[in-house]
Amino acid sequence: MTATAYAMVAQVRFRELSTRLALAAFIGATAWFVTQTIWPAVWFAAVIGTQVIDWAVFRRFRLHPEWPPTRAYLVLCCMTTVLGVAVYAGITAYLWFQGGEAGRIFAMVQCAGGLLHVSLHMHHARPILISAVAAHATYFLGLPVYSAASTGRWHELLIAIGCLLYMSHLVVAVRQSSTTTTALKMARDAEQRARQKAEVASAAKSDFLAVVSHEIRTPMNAVISAANLLRGTRLDARQREHVAMLTDAGDVLMGLLNDVLDFSKIEAGKMELESADMIVRERLATLHRLWEPRAVGNGVQLDLRIAPGVPEAVRTDPLRFQQILFNLLSNAVKFTPRGEIVVDVGWDCDRLMVAVSDTGCGIPADRLSQVFNSFEQADVGTTRRHGGTGLGLSISRKLAEIMGGTLTVASVEGQGSTFTLSLPMEAVVGEAVRPERQVATAGALRGRSILAADDHEVNRRILSLLLEPHGCRLTLVENGAEAVEAAANAPFDAILMDMQMPVMDGLEATRRIRNGTVNGGTPVIALTANALDVHRAAWDAAGVHAFLTKPIDPVLLAGTLAEACAAVRQDASASAVA
Repeated sequence: MTATAYAMVAQVRFRELSTRLALAAFIGATAWFVTQTIWPAVWFAAVIGTQVIDWAVFRRFRLHPEWPPTRAYLVLCCMTTVLGVAVYAGITAYLWFQGGEAGRIFAMVQCAGGLLHVSLHMHHARPILISAVAAHATYFLGLPVYSAASTGRWHELLIAIGCLLYMSHLVVAVRQSSTTTTALKMARDAEQRARQKAEVASAAKSDFLAVVSHEIRTPMNAVISAANLLRGTRLDARQREHVAMLTDAGDVLMGLLNDVLDFSKIEAGKMELESADMIVRERLATLHRLWEPRAVGNGVQLDLRIAPGVPEAVRTDPLRFQQILFNLLSNAVKFTPRGEIVVDVGWDCDRLMVAVSDTGCGIPADRLSQVFNSFEQADVGTTRRHGGTGLGLSISRKLAEIMGGTLTVASVEGQGSTFTLSLPMEAVVGEAVRPERQVATAGALRGRSILAADDHEVNRRILSLLLEPHGCRLTLVENGAEAVEAAANAPFDAILMDMQMPVMDGLEATRRIRNGTVNGGTPVIALTANALDVHRAAWDAAGVHAFLTKPIDPVLLAGTLAEACAAVRQDASASAVA
């Protein structure tokens, strides 16, 4: 282990100190709200003390990055790390035993976040990483096991199994992160080999994003699906609030992941646009319906004003247009505590003009030029107060430029901001082509026979809980080979297929089913945590009916299955008539 590795860890620890303390304050406040005792305050004071010790011990690496630590000093660093993490994560045990069901859920989420944090920030120095992970893992795995053993509720061991699954995915992601870091370091070598090594690093980055996307989506599928299932049960008001908190947090995490993937795609120059007819007023009304309840909940009025000269329909990329406006409205609602938000839509010489104005806090003049920079926000405290990654506006401007338009901002601090989107579009003459939609009616899946292939037992259980209430017959298999065998022996109305499975992957299984006789024409729906464009292209080449990503959207899953089954029935009726 090089001295530079310890210096990198020390720099990261120092840079993230204020964030750790702010997060500890939030966790302590939450724990106090749940338990109403003085112990969260005592814990926060202990955290401050251990963070001061951590700062002092690692200071030598920051001042002398090339200094090779002695064995005794390395032991001191490891002991300091264990102490700091043990105290920081100690609130987990307190909430587990004193916080009730809400406290236990929050404790596990906090501990999982701590594991992710130390894994990403300390993997450069393995002894420090092991010291940090060991303390977190003791709480993460020990608490469910202890509770199960002490109370006799052995089904609680399922929580420990879920924790092990999370940690195994985390190991894969950290390993890939280390590989990517090594590849990036190699790119600094001789100028003659720089181009080749840069390509290796780029490939490693793509692999890393693919792995991280898959490994995060897989456990999040269980978390979000479980929350959705809980929401469908009989809950009191407090329990509904807790489930809403869980689903909202899941949505934020998935939004963050999608932002990072979109940003990476744009930076690599691989963002491709579609061209389709868009009913302007319908699309804007949809966004208005989505954001109006959130604005009203904040005490803010959201108005949509469309000039008479705006065409009924235009030709553009509807998804990216909606993504830009979604980000602008999200930003306006987030930063407008009172007053109003106005969306003005006009038409000027074959350009659609959309201005989103708010009466929020505004942007300081010296920060105005930076709001479109990646990972930047107008105020250094914005992330702690409002959340977000600082990617939304950056992605929106880059998308506007890719579409041949512009996104600008004017703001007065304390009075509000106006973001103006200008996009070139072609007005549609005549009736616009509407996307085909088949609405799933109640009971559309009743009696239908569905084959589902997924190698994760938790995912198969989730599919059962989501689909069996619809009255369909569900056949579950663990890999592609079993799916091919099942499809050869019985007809199915639709097939759900995961991508990465042992024995045979989902792509090969789909191709073999397509070449079979019993289910050669049965719709195959990809249901996978591999969400990148390259994965979508591979599924399209295999001839799937639809492409769905995890975490599973229960409504979208049922609707897609109903639409696929209805399409099969229409094809069968047409064949019978012919």
